[in-house]
Amino acid sequence: MQTSSNKPTVLVTGGAGYIGSHAVLALRDAGYAVVVVDNLITGFRFAIPDDVAFVEGDIADQPLVEKALRDHHVAAIMHFAGSIIVPESVEDPLKYYRNNTANSRSLIESAVRCGVRHFIFSSTAATYGIPETSPVDEDCPQRPINPYGMSKLMTEHMLHDIAFAHPMNYCALRYFNVAGADPQARTGQSTAGATHLIKVAVEAALGKRGHVGVFGTDFDTPDGTGVRDYIHVSDLASAHVLALEALIANPSENHLLNCGYGRGFSVLEVLDAVDRVTNLTIERKLEGRRAGDPPSLISDNRAIMARFPWHPRYADLDAIVNHALAWERKLSEIRGS
Repeated sequence: MQTSSNKPTVLVTGGAGYIGSHAVLALRDAGYAVVVVDNLITGFRFAIPDDVAFVEGDIADQPLVEKALRDHHVAAIMHFAGSIIVPESVEDPLKYYRNNTANSRSLIESAVRCGVRHFIFSSTAATYGIPETSPVDEDCPQRPINPYGMSKLMTEHMLHDIAFAHPMNYCALRYFNVAGADPQARTGQSTAGATHLIKVAVEAALGKRGHVGVFGTDFDTPDGTGVRDYIHVSDLASAHVLALEALIANPSENHLLNCGYGRGFSVLEVLDAVDRVTNLTIERKLEGRRAGDPPSLISDNRAIMARFPWHPRYADLDAIVNHALAWERKLSEIRGS
């Protein structure tokens, strides 16, 4: 299946999930044909547009994946499927090495068998562990401190080796903290019980939660709470499209790039922003640190800015909160709650 502009068809794994559904929209908006594979365990069918081909199933099901790759003549894969909760990875590491590492290996093998030439991987800043310097650049040592980060780093290594041995190039994008929602409220973070701070905070602002937990107030940061680099999910999705175009343009090049804005906000600063946007005061419950949480993660994003024509459109904390809030209200309408 090709579009009228002859752009290649892209398979998006986890395309019914939070980041994957935004990538689907960005690809469609850019004129690409899209096929989604998602098992709908954490994703939502309503997040996939009606005109996008959808295959319900697991990426570890190689016959199902390879049928989708061949039936749709897929030339590129964007891989978002996986588990993402850091504390859960500490409690259940085997789940993460299955969902994020073993299943990625199965997907990559299917891609090689079917002649897929381009692979874009949803990696994470958690591969850096507790960085020695801040901001964190791509050459910073990767020493994950939790199974989530390690499971992603193992997939980065697999892609490096496979790209050397087979005619495939890849881009691994190391996300910092993804937040917000589609500015047109077409999709957003929909998972019940999600742990993303801004998602939790807007739920509290709308009365869906009684308070927001602040996990750790004794970090070596200006106000004692964890500092993170929050990137709008739509800016992240646009980076994926640009990564795809770069891989197509230069089939011999691979990319390992940070995705962030190069500035950080503490937990308390984020909650202040939600209070400001909503004109409410969210109850804050101070709690102990969670296992596996570094005190600060801020990106050095100079490499992606130099490599791709990436110009973030929503690098504003209040805009991120506003879009998350608008989606949360729409989600209540969808669910009738």
